[in-house]
Amino acid sequence: MFTSPFSLLAKTACIACVVLLAACSPKFDWREVRGSAAPFVVLLPAKPASHTRTVNLDGIEVSMTMTAADVDGVTFAVGTAELPDEAKALQALTAMKTALVRNIGGSVRKETASASGAVPTTIDIEAAGANSRVLFGRFVANGKRVYQVIAVGKESALPREAVDTFLTSFKLN
Repeated sequence: MFTSPFSLLAKTACIACVVLLAACSPKFDWREVRGSAAPFVVLLPAKPASHTRTVNLDGIEVSMTMTAADVDGVTFAVGTAELPDEAKALQALTAMKTALVRNIGGSVRKETASASGAVPTTIDIEAAGANSRVLFGRFVANGKRVYQVIAVGKESALPREAVDTFLTSFKLN
């Protein structure tokens, strides 16, 4: 059977277009997500899932709701909890930060905090852990509510631009 050069060229061009379109599909499909249990908005890189469970924040039992999305082994998540007492907020932030750094078998390599008395209180960290895992986190206390905004995964799979997009998109409503 004879195939014309034009037909062969057209088939090759179609295959090339399909390959190029597949290569251009975004790894991170950013979408705006609003908290269902707490007043916040954030950009997540994939369709999120949410669940609630009881956690112990340094002796304070609370229900924490996590809203998270995973992309290629990297987790982007926002956790929220309401404390019984506003005075315990800083203690809760420190407990969340410590637990997450411990979970990756790591240590904090960079930390900044808002000025004393600032509302909301914010702590930002960057931590390195075992097996090339990194954690970028923002911990926020606003009244009786605390938030943990984290991106965690292998350093090679977690581009700084994605971390910046995620963390800077987090806003309290």
